[in-house]
Amino acid sequence: MSKLPTTLRLDRLLANLGYGSRREVQGLVKAGRVTLDGTALSDPDQRLSLAPDLADRMRVAGKPLDPPPGVALMLHKPLGVTCSHKETGPLVYDLLPERWRRRDPALSTVGRLDKETSGLLLMTDDGGLLHRIISPRSHVSKRYHVTLDRPLKGDEATIFASGALMLDGEEKPLLPVAMETVSETSAAVTLMEGRYHQVRRMFAAVGNHVLLLHRDRVGDLDLPVDLAPGQYRILSEADLALVLPPAKPVGAA
Repeated sequence: MSKLPTTLRLDRLLANLGYGSRREVQGLVKAGRVTLDGTALSDPDQRLSLAPDLADRMRVAGKPLDPPPGVALMLHKPLGVTCSHKETGPLVYDLLPERWRRRDPALSTVGRLDKETSGLLLMTDDGGLLHRIISPRSHVSKRYHVTLDRPLKGDEATIFASGALMLDGEEKPLLPVAMETVSETSAAVTLMEGRYHQVRRMFAAVGNHVLLLHRDRVGDLDLPVDLAPGQYRILSEADLALVLPPAKPVGAA
């Protein structure tokens, strides 16, 4: 698992963030267009500490520096957008600033939401963080709000919580899933796994069909009500602690 650097040369930092080639960003620096704490930087070879406040202190052409490597964000994924770098049609990466598509390391989605599912999607360029969140050992829960084609029968919550439900074509039962009835044709389900189209297939297994699917929570991190579809927000350390609580010290109870 690669480890993010703690310092970088100025020209490499800006090139990795998509501001241009090394030669182009060297030109920006020598033209006095890169400042730190209000003072123009003149040496492209200068090494900088990738401190959390660097984006607040540095300006490029008068605008705040893009988030340095190690960024994590939440995106309110709209319907009809795909979590992919390669597929045709609208992609989640198209919702981010154009320059961010040239970042190195690249931003990746933390897991996926299918094209017809909306809601909370996490993205990061930190491979270690990504794998910790998606690892089954981390037990990170996901909550989905489901709108159904037909009324609930009343036994779905018991079936989902049993840990015995088998999906078509699989040989291992699902882990228990918590379900809360919201209305006659809607529910909220919280699961610890992420099998292919799991929620849709769960309801198909009990004779229903999912019309709309929306994820509003990962771990204890909620999708903010003021974050509109297509918008994103950088995650703070406090936000990340809601997704993935810090590991306990060895020997802790």
